[in-house]
Amino acid sequence: MKRIDLRSDTVTLPTEKMRRAMADAELGDDVYGEDPTVNRLQEMAAERLGKEAGLFIPSGTMGNLIAVLTHCGRGDEVIMGTHGHTFLHEAGGISALGGVSPSMIPNKTDGTLDLDDIRHAVRADDIHEPRSKLLILENTQNACGGMSLSREYMLAASAVARENNLALHLDGARVFNAAVDQGVPVVDLVDMVDSVTFCLSKGLCAPVGSVLCGSKPFIAEALRIRKQLGGGMRQAGVLAAAGIVALEEMVDRLAEDHANARELAQGLSAIEGVRLDKGSPNTNMVYVELAPELGISAEAVESALQAEGVLAGITGPRHFRLVCHYWIKDDDLPVIMAAFKKALNRA
Repeated sequence: MKRIDLRSDTVTLPTEKMRRAMADAELGDDVYGEDPTVNRLQEMAAERLGKEAGLFIPSGTMGNLIAVLTHCGRGDEVIMGTHGHTFLHEAGGISALGGVSPSMIPNKTDGTLDLDDIRHAVRADDIHEPRSKLLILENTQNACGGMSLSREYMLAASAVARENNLALHLDGARVFNAAVDQGVPVVDLVDMVDSVTFCLSKGLCAPVGSVLCGSKPFIAEALRIRKQLGGGMRQAGVLAAAGIVALEEMVDRLAEDHANARELAQGLSAIEGVRLDKGSPNTNMVYVELAPELGISAEAVESALQAEGVLAGITGPRHFRLVCHYWIKDDDLPVIMAAFKKALNRA
């Protein structure tokens, strides 16, 4: 039985062209700055995002941590959303490893942070309080349903940051999804930020890695922190080669994932007892809720779906997140819908 994995776009496997590029990659020692394939990826990423420099890193979580530790010192404070990935899913790394405090404000349903909330979160210059140093935004905003934040909002938030002497970091794990969703070059969503990470290993299908981009002085300091965190990967060109293919070939096709998410949402919403959640569909994500009157738990439905070869991510007692990606094909969609119908009857 074929397995259809909707749990995340992190489950994507490298394409055949990526595998060939990895096998043939020209290698050197990246800690010495001598891996030509890593250097090429970093230059490509920085150019694509309109930044001076890039840094190849093992994961988006490490990239966000490096960014915070580069922008902030111990005892400083970062303003971010209650639904932000750095707050929810990065093991408290900024506090545990950097001594940096989070200041949380609520995300709105569209994924944004209210501009006045940002202003009010900025600390006064008071010896009793931490210094507000950094604002973190996320685009697309995963936990709010895969929402993409517009250029207009990003500019407005950036202006608030500048008014209050805050640096602005973007967790852009899926920023290429946001750009494709809005039909704009990715640089239009990041040219106002001081630093940005994006993932190669989600919808772009590379097996490992993210890139952190910013100014040359910022990346020079980030390189030192990457070393402190154990992120120097030596002959990393074997991984960077797949990232180059990802940037060259996998960005525009993200529109196919978005189209599949729309079709999946339409089909699932027609099943009695299945409701769309968090404004779905947005970009490549579909959040669904099981009607309470069904009296069925997400765990029971998940088990029944697995019996049909479909894997889904549980996000609550009756809630699922379903993520479309390169390995979810058009002919998988009817199978997924039929599996949900069977699972509801079986659970």
